[in-house]
Amino acid sequence: MPQLHLIEGPVGAGKSTYAADLAIRIVGIHIALDEWFARLFSPDRPNADVMPWYMERKERLADHIWSHAQVLLKSGAKPILELGLVQQRSREAFYQRAQAAGIELQVHVLEASREVRRERVARRNIEKGPTFSMLVPEPIFELASDVWQSPDAAGIAQHRIEVIFTDA
Repeated sequence: MPQLHLIEGPVGAGKSTYAADLAIRIVGIHIALDEWFARLFSPDRPNADVMPWYMERKERLADHIWSHAQVLLKSGAKPILELGLVQQRSREAFYQRAQAAGIELQVHVLEASREVRRERVARRNIEKGPTFSMLVPEPIFELASDVWQSPDAAGIAQHRIEVIFTDA
């Protein structure tokens, strides 16, 4: 059965760094929705009503990445997806989608304290290093942190989710 890796966690938890390291370890292909989103859509971002604009494009892009991942799997590649599925229901829908397609899903959820994540994001905004894809202002960091839903114990057991704490 083909295997796909899904990397999730709150903003600043270290998802992109983890995914890049995983790609080296398993000889996989890291696909980060934020990176694609910034390149494809940021130049067209409106000044007002940003959330509806963002959500429509995020959903469309996530569907495209899903299709692309299936092509990669058929070629024998090992996709590592970082999709920003911050709410339980969106992750559950993705798990069901993978199961219906006969794809084994390995889920990695990264967690870190809000203070550590806030510091990482502030540093990334300044340094614009290898994991930088877009500026995350502090109000957006706080909003994104507030909407993140960690998996519960039942979901961790049911989906064999690997939870990785990255505070250190």
